[in-house]
Amino acid sequence: MDIDTMDKVGLNPFTDTLTEDQYRKIFGEPVRHPFTGLDYVKLYKEQAVNSNIEIYFTNNPRVALNYSKEILVANIHERQRTKRILKQAGASIVYGLDELLTAPIGNSGYNPDYGLLGTNLATNNKIKLFPRDCQKVVNEVQAVIREKTGKQVEVMIYGDGAFKDPQGKIWELADPVVSPGYTKGLEGTPHEIKLKFIADNELCCLGHDKITEAMKNKIKEKKKESMESMETASLGTTPRRLTDLLGSLCDLTSGSGDKGTPIVLVQGYFDDYATD
Repeated sequence: MDIDTMDKVGLNPFTDTLTEDQYRKIFGEPVRHPFTGLDYVKLYKEQAVNSNIEIYFTNNPRVALNYSKEILVANIHERQRTKRILKQAGASIVYGLDELLTAPIGNSGYNPDYGLLGTNLATNNKIKLFPRDCQKVVNEVQAVIREKTGKQVEVMIYGDGAFKDPQGKIWELADPVVSPGYTKGLEGTPHEIKLKFIADNELCCLGHDKITEAMKNKIKEKKKESMESMETASLGTTPRRLTDLLGSLCDLTSGSGDKGTPIVLVQGYFDDYATD
């Protein structure tokens, strides 16, 4: 939904609820995605076996209880909150996609942690579940590489990266987590200082050669300090987990279309300006 159109017609996304007819009167017919040109509301309705579907647009999950007391929660990152709100509001049955196929049905696949979250279409009648047993796989891959090469390589399994598309305004992360499995060396967050801030403030009066050497010393010193003591120097660096950063990098590199990239090798990621 175009935010400027919402403002123009006085639509409050936090309180208002729209039927599909109201939605189309406000935003037009068809409402097409800026990149794909598809009308996704129409597309999703056409995918259903039973075409007797009514769609309501709201940011208040309690509105669903006006139409049914039995709810299937399909959102991903706020699913626990949504379930709690619905149960407190009087829903008789609340399930999440993460609670379906957590165990095999016959010979089916399953994911004990995420259920149907993070699935992809495999065929017209099969889906591919989000990967499981990932920790075992990454540990084994790391061990095999160390045995064959003597190198300690960190390994992760990744899905969708975690970033927002600036043009389409859509969050990329449709998986429950960026990485369902990674080796211990990828735990934590970057321990960085803001080079531009240091250069423009503490080192601004030094010559070029002296700035370079002083900056390298500053980076080396930071390894002995805690993030709290570096609060000013690190201001402006975006705090994110290493696995989210690396997973986003790999996702952008491998793509989800026809590139067919099974493995992405990242080298020098943990080097910094002071690395010789």
